[in-house]
Amino acid sequence: MSELYMMTTITNRNMLPNFLGFYKEEGVTVNLVSLGRGTAASEVMDYFGLESAEKAVMFGMVTEETWKTVKRGLQKRFRIDVPGMGITFLVPLSSIGGRREIKFLTEHQDFVKEEGTLKDTSHELLVVIANQGYRNMVMDAAKSAGAGGGTVIHAGGTRMERAESFFGVSLASEKEIIFIVSKTGQRSEIMREVMSKAGMGAKAIIFSLPVTSTAGLRLLEDA
Repeated sequence: MSELYMMTTITNRNMLPNFLGFYKEEGVTVNLVSLGRGTAASEVMDYFGLESAEKAVMFGMVTEETWKTVKRGLQKRFRIDVPGMGITFLVPLSSIGGRREIKFLTEHQDFVKEEGTLKDTSHELLVVIANQGYRNMVMDAAKSAGAGGGTVIHAGGTRMERAESFFGVSLASEKEIIFIVSKTGQRSEIMREVMSKAGMGAKAIIFSLPVTSTAGLRLLEDA
């Protein structure tokens, strides 16, 4: 997929409303927010000027052009380059399951879908966002296409009224994010099965991220 990225922002929790307001102004929808806790030792936090271990993690999708504008705003308004304000980084996407889902994730941004992967990547990380309580439905669908296990974290969906206008159904604000590592050659089939068998029931959205190297996947690689 050309020039589309998952943008992740990590900052202190008390800064969450400020970042959400800024992204809204820039036309970037933060689709998920998760709370976390920093793990750095106190001397590391002191070095970076961090005052609290309580963190907020925000996820959204941006094109390359959108990111240029957002990055300038982050530097100017939040001085994000100054230690203590947080960090924002991009991860390139290789695929998204479904045209409607693409429009939902990239609303207000000029983007045309193109399938692709980074050169020489043997594995991909499939990320499934689903309503809470549907992890088994998602994993059963993924396993039917050859996927191994998955890992689940909890997050809160934002602006659910906007999502309902896209999908025409009521969506739960509590979300589960399922991470599945698969072979690149199995990606498309797994994504099709998840969208076919869990897309409507779990109200699932799935996209993939290229994995450039792995460790601990010998059995998966030998399968």
